[in-house]
Amino acid sequence: MNTDIINTILMGALFLALFGVAEILYYKFQVNVEITRKIVHIGTGLLTMLFPVLLGNHWLVLILCSAFAIILILSLKLGFLKSINAIERTSVGSIAYPVAVYSSYACYQYFDNSSEFFYLPVLLLAICDPVAAFVGNKWPLGKYKSGKSFKTIMGSFAFFCSALIICFTGLSLMTTNDFILLGIVIALSATLAEAFSAKGYDNITIPVAVLACLIINNNVG
Repeated sequence: MNTDIINTILMGALFLALFGVAEILYYKFQVNVEITRKIVHIGTGLLTMLFPVLLGNHWLVLILCSAFAIILILSLKLGFLKSINAIERTSVGSIAYPVAVYSSYACYQYFDNSSEFFYLPVLLLAICDPVAAFVGNKWPLGKYKSGKSFKTIMGSFAFFCSALIICFTGLSLMTTNDFILLGIVIALSATLAEAFSAKGYDNITIPVAVLACLIINNNVG
């Protein structure tokens, strides 16, 4: 069997295992759904870091992401995967996540396998979003309205700081260009995208903001 296909099956199994762990935590240990959602959110992002290493064809990534998007849509319709879906607010975040991952991978391949086009948008989505939520809930200072929900200046500041660290570290390793200004612009753009996105749409707007900055920088450079 083709190595890419074997790796695709392996990645699918790892994602299912992650969902399984979240379900066990939710049902058996009564872990709050907001925590199990964040575990899946971060875990999914970290697992996708293996895509450029294990999967050399964007069609396989599309199949994998599409399969999980279908599973997540069915889970909403049929009422399973409570560890992800049992929230009171309306959110498309879980469905938007596979779209964001595939879009980032497609850009990565389109721009000659330039690592920053995949790793930066996925890492900022996987890490900075939960960091912002944690800090915003822990220190809810400076509340402001985003859609029908509220976010905090503290949460947005935490997002920006963590995004800046990831951008500086990632760009310094993945590109020889001057990365300081680009890192600041990406971190700020992603922070604004998160701040003004509601109902889980930040799972799309954050990667789009990052990719837009990288594409503009690539064209200008």
